[in-house]
Amino acid sequence: MGNKYGYNGAGGGFGGGGGMQNLMKQAQQMQQKLQEAQQQLEELEVTGSASGDMVRVTVNGKKTVLSINIKPEACDPDDVEMLEDLVMAAINDAYTKAQAEEDRLMAPFAAMKGLL
Repeated sequence: MGNKYGYNGAGGGFGGGGGMQNLMKQAQQMQQKLQEAQQQLEELEVTGSASGDMVRVTVNGKKTVLSINIKPEACDPDDVEMLEDLVMAAINDAYTKAQAEEDRLMAPFAAMKGLL
């Protein structure tokens, strides 16, 4: 027989005996999905470019530079600053693309950010 609130002492207090187990199972599933998304970011490759592909930079989703390709015509020994600017612009373009992909992949986990 239950008390005046209808609680008879069984079930653990989370809507029955399975409530805590369900919560733990959901947390494990979210952790697995997060790990999968992080793996996708590591495998992702995006390429940024500058000046009509004169300079191309490829980065992964974690924003690690994987390669830089510079066309010979971009190399003017009298204007090294221009080449430096093109490399920087290509890196920033690649980073922007990588960030957009990271935002897309991690959107389902945004609410959990402070918990992880």
